[in-house]
Amino acid sequence: MRAVQPPIVPIVGRWIRETPGTISLGQGMVSYGPPPEALAAARAFGDLSDHHRYGPVEGEAALVRALERKLAIENGIRVPPASRVVVTAGANMGFLNAVLAVADPGDEIILPVPFYFNHDMAIVMAGCRTVPVRTAADYQLDLDAIARAITSRTRMVVTVSPNNPTGAVHHETALREVNALCASRGLVHLHDAAYEYFTYEGAASFSPGAIDGAARHTISLFSLSKAYGFASWRIGYMVIPETLFDAVNKIQDTNLICPPLVSQHAALGALQTGAAYTRTHLARLATVREQVFARLATIADVCEAPPTRGAFYVFLRLRAGLDAVTVAERLVREHRVAVIPGSAFGATEGCYLRVSYGALGADTVVEGIDRLVRGIRALTGAQ
Repeated sequence: MRAVQPPIVPIVGRWIRETPGTISLGQGMVSYGPPPEALAAARAFGDLSDHHRYGPVEGEAALVRALERKLAIENGIRVPPASRVVVTAGANMGFLNAVLAVADPGDEIILPVPFYFNHDMAIVMAGCRTVPVRTAADYQLDLDAIARAITSRTRMVVTVSPNNPTGAVHHETALREVNALCASRGLVHLHDAAYEYFTYEGAASFSPGAIDGAARHTISLFSLSKAYGFASWRIGYMVIPETLFDAVNKIQDTNLICPPLVSQHAALGALQTGAAYTRTHLARLATVREQVFARLATIADVCEAPPTRGAFYVFLRLRAGLDAVTVAERLVREHRVAVIPGSAFGATEGCYLRVSYGALGADTVVEGIDRLVRGIRALTGAQ
């Protein structure tokens, strides 16, 4: 456990608590809550004795069937008979399930950089090794770099699209190539699509699990946290090869026994609204996104902000020889705006910062970005 990096969000949270009036552009959440159908389902929960007993390890049958329908219609993933849906307490649990199911201590898992820090933490906790692989300047996948990183100990290649922390939406062609590479080398392709609905300017999410023949070597992760404002309910799900179910069943039964039933009932209510619920909020997010990039463009002389088209993140690179953690702390202490240092995401060659604009109202986000712009100018000595 000493080898696992400390979770950065609680550290930044402590700085925020110690600096009243700070605007947080840190943690990745949305500003809206669950749909009325989800809340109604939660309020109706508890009247039956079965509501208070353990449920199936893989999730309630009604929710699993609803997810199978959603996957077929929206993602092109036909689940049975080659695959299986497993409901998890958030997509992070799904990722840890996957690592424990496919890798032994000392095995390697490839993560394109910048990576989601909890993925790296889970890999190290399992006694495995994160193999960071560079991405292009616009954070798109570098297929040659991934291929060169494969060794006899590699067990899995991870892709995240739309991406946390960069917002990049990976091209379908690239995801197909990664999936084919994994098939040819006997590896698992794990694709995390927690932000599947958050795309802009005509970009579209693609599910590698929909590729013909991919079911045997592909794990797909999904989450309700962002799309349905469900962060605290802890509900996600994974699509796994049928051959991995025995292993995942053991892991989840040990860690969880069963996903919380009240959250599963709320999730079933949320799925009645479908992707349309998220789309009602995307117009506001798209407007905020435009304002964020417009303001960051005013400091293009000291800061790079590649215009990615997904999620609700911007991954900045400062053109200055500064330490990202120090910069992040000074932005809170001196300028009352919080971001996440990029070193937590494996971006250690340079000073990177992740900015999140999803959790606040438009006016608050704009004020936070203005504070960030002023703070970066001050810390870099720019005029």
